[in-house]
Amino acid sequence: MEFEKSVIDLIKERKSTRTYEVRALEEGDLRKLNAYLDKLNNENEIKARFKIVSSLGSGKDEPKKLGTYGFIQGASSYVIGIMDKDENAAFDFGYLFEKIVLFAADLGIQTCWLGGTFSKENFQEISELNENEFIPIISPVGYKKDKRRIFEITMRATVGADKRKTWSELFFNKNMQPLNEKDDSEFKPALEMVRLGPSASNKQPWRIIKDENMFHFFLCRTKGYGAAGYDLQLNDIGIAKCHFDLTLKEKGINGSWIELKKVDAHNDWEYVSTWTKL
Repeated sequence: MEFEKSVIDLIKERKSTRTYEVRALEEGDLRKLNAYLDKLNNENEIKARFKIVSSLGSGKDEPKKLGTYGFIQGASSYVIGIMDKDENAAFDFGYLFEKIVLFAADLGIQTCWLGGTFSKENFQEISELNENEFIPIISPVGYKKDKRRIFEITMRATVGADKRKTWSELFFNKNMQPLNEKDDSEFKPALEMVRLGPSASNKQPWRIIKDENMFHFFLCRTKGYGAAGYDLQLNDIGIAKCHFDLTLKEKGINGSWIELKKVDAHNDWEYVSTWTKL
């Protein structure tokens, strides 16, 4: 596996952090994280790349101000996700970025998904983008400060950050009856890790239909939310895919991802992808 810890433990333990110690990443952590980003950059099949930038100057360089409108305090380093403007791959991009978030958690590094609450001009300037690239997602990477700001506590309470929808709201059989979370299925841990996943404003837009040994992933949109410029809610389905996929691999359950032409479901749901057991 890619991580030292169980991916299930990492998913359960990891929480968004907005208040950081004012210090750089330790040399060993920075080296490992950079190596992992290089690996993803070499292996991924979409027009996207990931890198670490820092607000700390080095040598003759002046320190850079990286703005997050007060949402992040103390962090000096960020992982940034960069994608081609002609690439429409929020689903795959979300999958890859969540792998980075979990890898960071395995190193003891805290993170926080940011899709709109950062100054794009600041980050574009420091990131040396190509002409046809943009930054859809960033995350601070650093070490959590022991005492959280009142702002952070209030924000988590406002969006209900620790609350998750029930199984009966998220997972269904092919007859659209809710799956029973008490059933001792081999797929239960993977579904539960999907349920625990982070999402933009905690909207939890994933819906899954189980059809024998196939699992169809759908997007249940919050109307008027997150589709301008970059599709944050499709990105969230990528996070769900990541949790489902990595958990099954850890459990030794092999499968593949396919896209079917038509899958019947609720009229308001958008079909995204299907996992099928091998």
